[in-house]
Amino acid sequence: MAVPLALRRGAEAAGRRWLVLLPPLLLALLLARPAGALVEGLYCGTRDCYEVLGVSRTAGKAEIARAYRQLARRYHPDRYRPEPGDEGPGWMPQSAEEAFLLVATAYETLKDEETRKDYDYMLDHPEEYYSHYYHYYSRRLAPKVDVRVVILVSVCAISVFQFFSWWNSYDKAISYLATVPKYRIQAMEIAKQQGLLRKAKEKGRNKKSKEEIRDEEENIIKNIIKSKIDIKGGCQKPQIRDLLLFQILLAPFHLCSYIVWYCRWIYKFNIKGKEYGEEERLYIIRKSMKMSQSQFDSLEDHQKETFLKRELWIKENYEVYKEEQKEELKKRLANDPRWKRYRRWMKNEGPGRLTFVDD
Repeated sequence: MAVPLALRRGAEAAGRRWLVLLPPLLLALLLARPAGALVEGLYCGTRDCYEVLGVSRTAGKAEIARAYRQLARRYHPDRYRPEPGDEGPGWMPQSAEEAFLLVATAYETLKDEETRKDYDYMLDHPEEYYSHYYHYYSRRLAPKVDVRVVILVSVCAISVFQFFSWWNSYDKAISYLATVPKYRIQAMEIAKQQGLLRKAKEKGRNKKSKEEIRDEEENIIKNIIKSKIDIKGGCQKPQIRDLLLFQILLAPFHLCSYIVWYCRWIYKFNIKGKEYGEEERLYIIRKSMKMSQSQFDSLEDHQKETFLKRELWIKENYEVYKEEQKEELKKRLANDPRWKRYRRWMKNEGPGRLTFVDD
């Protein structure tokens, strides 16, 4: 007997609808949870923390602490003695260790205001099952130390490391300059003029050994170099204000200063059309060269004077200067023997080749 076409199509459509509805129904069954307020694994488990301590939900901190101390003394494993009341309405037969841990858990839950608030909310809203799990474990797994303290200690540690690292680089630079004949001879001349070397070689009761005299003279030379030479760049003398901690503290001040400076720049040069001063011209040149303040400060004074004479703050002049520097670099490389050897190797051998020489 043939099945009518319309009936067969209706059955297929009904089957497709059931296939569409089946996943949501299965998901709802999987996510379904009992609406009981007390859940195993959260707080006191299936026991009410208030009933465990024998207090009401309106009890204050003092009453909760008093009830906890009494029960803790009673159920401490070293002092516990079974009593008839231990199996009363609020208790189930259990060991002293389990009772003591349950009392401690109840007290830890109710003594903290935030945790107690979450627990009361769970009792009043048992249907929000996953929300209770989230709040419970977010508090348990939250860091015990304030994050602000961690950040402050980390910034201080980084600042201390910065200071000693910079000071080590500065000492190495001074030690190196003390070995350069040009600076060493000048420092020794200054030391002789000031009579510092004679003091190091004094005789008498306080006569020093040759090693001590040599070390003292070396320190005198280094101190003179420190006072006479201004080292700039990566090996400059460390400044407290350059440390990360002080940079963070001074960040609002620097931000406000920059905003004020920028507004003055716009008003003075863009609106009123005044000419740039020497400081402003050097600033524009530094920005065009894409150099930091420390890099630009490390340049010699005659280089900065050359920049000003050539008016490099003007964009067209700077482009011409840039092309000249490129051509000069090409000429230097063309006359450099090492560069010639490299070009010859690239021409004959080429990059990425392996050659095997049989001896």
